[in-house]
Amino acid sequence: MSLPNHFELLATNGAARSGRLTTPHGVVQTPAFMPVGTAGAMKGMHWREVRDAGADIVLGNTYHLMLRPGAERIAALGGLQTFTGWNGPMLTDSGGFQVMSLSDLRKVSERAVTFRSHIDGAKVELSPERSIEVQRLLGADIAMQMDECVRLPAERADIERAMRLSLRWAERSKRAFETAPDGYMLFGIVQGGDIPEMRHISARGLVEIGFHGYAIGGLAVGEPQAVMLSMIEETAPALPADRPRYLMGVGTPEDLMEAVARGIDMFDCVLPTRNGRHGMAFTRFGQINLRNARHAEDPRPLDEESEWPSARNYSRAYLHHLVRSGETLGAMLLSEINVAYYQHLMRGMREAIANGTFETFQKQTRAGWERGDIVPR
Repeated sequence: MSLPNHFELLATNGAARSGRLTTPHGVVQTPAFMPVGTAGAMKGMHWREVRDAGADIVLGNTYHLMLRPGAERIAALGGLQTFTGWNGPMLTDSGGFQVMSLSDLRKVSERAVTFRSHIDGAKVELSPERSIEVQRLLGADIAMQMDECVRLPAERADIERAMRLSLRWAERSKRAFETAPDGYMLFGIVQGGDIPEMRHISARGLVEIGFHGYAIGGLAVGEPQAVMLSMIEETAPALPADRPRYLMGVGTPEDLMEAVARGIDMFDCVLPTRNGRHGMAFTRFGQINLRNARHAEDPRPLDEESEWPSARNYSRAYLHHLVRSGETLGAMLLSEINVAYYQHLMRGMREAIANGTFETFQKQTRAGWERGDIVPR
């Protein structure tokens, strides 16, 4: 049985789409990139900077928040938005991926995943029902079904087993979500690895169950970009056109643009802040390594045409100094510059789709990346 739709498709240009997703905490313009605030905080950034950069929605992590400080504690303190001070929409993942990637001692059964906490070694059980309970306690506008994600490459038998288990968990997740207030949403997750047949089976099964939106999971987990894009091409057309489509854990600016061209509406990735902490900046010139000595005596800004003040107001020499000195401010400035660039890119794609010029936007953006950084002084 289908669920009420909170997504409005505003424009299309080829397979690319722009839309509006209405949540209890505000409206999300799509295509949208969700910065990742794993444990209820954006690494190196204040929430006001995230909002000023243009983000409508952010992501929180069920696994980390349930272990510390605990979902019940957050609920008692008013929910995730009140607890963190982020006053906008928030999506939480199910915790399944972190269980698989962070917990060495784990056991997957039909009922649940049992694992040892990476914090204190305590034994924890995470079932589809508990995952939804935690996400409801957190108060996320968008919750995700619990699934099992298999890293690629993987054997066909392992991919199929995880995909079919995820489908059964999807049904249980939806039943557990039935008591959620109106306006809150639950997304299903398409699994199936790099096997088109498995992706089709998963997509059909999820559509039959019925969700507010649909995610494509199990990609950006070790496979080449060409494989990821081919799986999007296989999966996106099998999902309802009137529901949002979310590509989980992706990715680079090029990944985002290629995926939008194939009909994806929502993204999340740690790259903007993680790369910022390691001295890397995303710009219209491509990615720039501020650790390089070429910047040491360069008084010019990172990008004098950027809309973001930090990209215009600090010299490359100063950013280089901060990064090489290990100063926290360097990581902070580059993280906010990166998040702002990602939001600038998403806004540019939305406008191009609305104007029917998305292909031209792609070519111009890619040409800027290929030309590379300005000539050193």
